[in-house]
Amino acid sequence: MTHDYTQGTAVIGSVLVANRGEIARRIFRTCRELGVATVAVFSDADADAPFVHEADAAVRLPGAAPADTYLRADLVIAAARAAGADAVHPGYGFLSENAEFAQAVLDAGLAWIGPPPSAIAAMGVKTRAKELMAAAGVPVLSVAGEPTHEDLPLLVKAAAGGGGRGMRVVRELVQLDTELATARQEALAAFGSDEVFVEPYVETGRHVEVQLLADVHGTVWAVGERDCSIQRRHQKVVEEAPAPLLPDETRTRLHEAARAAARAIGYVGAGTAEFLLAPDGRFFFLEMNTRLQVEHPVTECVTGLDLVALQLLVAEGGALPSDEPPAPQGHAIEVRLYAEDPARDWQPQTGTVTLLDIPGVSAEFAAPRAGERAGLRLDAGVGSGSEVGVHYDSMLAKVIAWAPTRAEAARRLAGALAKARVHGLTTNRDLLVRVLRHPEFLAGQVDTAFLTRHPGEGAADKDAVALAALAAALGDAAANRTPIAGGWRNVPAHPQVKRYAHEGVEHEVRYRLTRDGLHAEAYPDVALVSAAPERVVLAVDGVRRTFGLARYGAALVHVDSPLGAVALTALPRFPEPERETAAGSLLAPMPGTVVRVEAAVGDVVTAGQPLLWLEAMKMQHRITAPTDGVVTELRATVGQQVDTGALLAVIGESVNSVDREEQEGTSQP
Repeated sequence: MTHDYTQGTAVIGSVLVANRGEIARRIFRTCRELGVATVAVFSDADADAPFVHEADAAVRLPGAAPADTYLRADLVIAAARAAGADAVHPGYGFLSENAEFAQAVLDAGLAWIGPPPSAIAAMGVKTRAKELMAAAGVPVLSVAGEPTHEDLPLLVKAAAGGGGRGMRVVRELVQLDTELATARQEALAAFGSDEVFVEPYVETGRHVEVQLLADVHGTVWAVGERDCSIQRRHQKVVEEAPAPLLPDETRTRLHEAARAAARAIGYVGAGTAEFLLAPDGRFFFLEMNTRLQVEHPVTECVTGLDLVALQLLVAEGGALPSDEPPAPQGHAIEVRLYAEDPARDWQPQTGTVTLLDIPGVSAEFAAPRAGERAGLRLDAGVGSGSEVGVHYDSMLAKVIAWAPTRAEAARRLAGALAKARVHGLTTNRDLLVRVLRHPEFLAGQVDTAFLTRHPGEGAADKDAVALAALAAALGDAAANRTPIAGGWRNVPAHPQVKRYAHEGVEHEVRYRLTRDGLHAEAYPDVALVSAAPERVVLAVDGVRRTFGLARYGAALVHVDSPLGAVALTALPRFPEPERETAAGSLLAPMPGTVVRVEAAVGDVVTAGQPLLWLEAMKMQHRITAPTDGVVTELRATVGQQVDTGALLAVIGESVNSVDREEQEGTSQP
């Protein structure tokens, strides 16, 4: 079957989704509603993933790394032919913005559910895209000539990709060469091109984007805008529609600029024009994503549209149903639930999702149903029992709320997340709750520096951890004694002792249960109301708090409460002597691949100096020297796969530092 963007109609009966995870499941959902058959492709790492089981047919792509599987255009097209698909939907990421892949799909006689290859190519290289947009009268950011101190800070960006990969902030010109090299490596690994460019970095701007949808008959919709300003590592965390506190005049100009950008390249299909909105009200074109965005659900929730269904309609040659899109109604907010540790520089986490339960959400609809004024939606790539590995992005799910007002949507979403149970690995769940309840967020005061301005939002509450440990100990006592009163001790000198670890910190709980109630050291104002193996109720300063307990194996216990979610590891009562680790040892903080080493045995280094880079979950992570000294041992080599805790290097004391200490010691009276 052939597909022509200028004439004719292609009836799509079976769609292969050249992607994985939640976006594959999202596309399958609409296809099922439309009666369209679905085909999945999957790597060996995804063989048991939910999206594979939901497809009508699935084709294996041997291997695990993206370069061997989801980035192999030839294998994807062969899979479509083998499964009898007549169309390919690329989702987002991977090959979704690869013009050569789009053309190869069309050349294979398949329908391409995306924009014309020429439009993808025009926007695929950001440097060329900026030139085209400037010619179309769309304002752009640029650095004239070689960067100077006057241009600082700068932002290094990958020319062929997005999503925060290949992106680095430069605050001193001496850092520029190093950051350019890192960005090139990351861009090459993620997008197959190491081309990067430099532009001015606006510290406190807002990231505002316009959803576009265009058909082959000349209609171009600007389907409202989204604010995606709250980010970490230049990756979006919270997205919402419409953008808060946006003047109508600015909104109109943004929509006009987005439509001009689409018309300038003959755009067809769904896409997004992204802009940086400066504090003074000016805005600048950043890039055009020639695909469906991760955050598209918030637009669906406020318009009632199914953007995937409209993508299929346009790909079949159909016309958009009206000259203008429906006006947004109410407000929608989406958060990205990641397997990562915000308190440890957003380190990605791997392991098993032992439980994913978010009460009140539904994954069975693409947009609000008729008459629904508020609701919750879950777009998840994983479920209870899913494995999270090192090969792909660490996003577990998107949780979306919509309501008549922004305040109601934020409250509804924060409440759902606070009651969620996400067990098995560390996530950013509690950070998301704190952001949604933050006074600045609720006032609409959002910008790309929000999490930099409020770094404490990522830290676990110490009181919540301490109370969780106490609840875990009491729940354990209830599980081992029936009734719990059996734990009473008449000898006050011998309390019960339990030890737990949380994020590398040990917490010791010492308590006694007497006929007068709970006597817990360090918890004088806490009383026990009730204790069962899966539920402990404590009165904290007269306020009752319920702690839900879930145990996995002999040591792991998850504690969920309104104070936050805490994962604890039970430690043995009499710990065995630990294996000695040499002072100055540099251990791998996560599993990954060593992609760069900039140190050698004998090098003198300073604390915080980058020594090597690990690639995990499509991002490069800088590993720095833990202390001043000299590299006495180097175990890491480029291309090496390492596990968490693997010894990468040892930093010993340098001769100069030893001499200095001796000199300082002899100078004392």
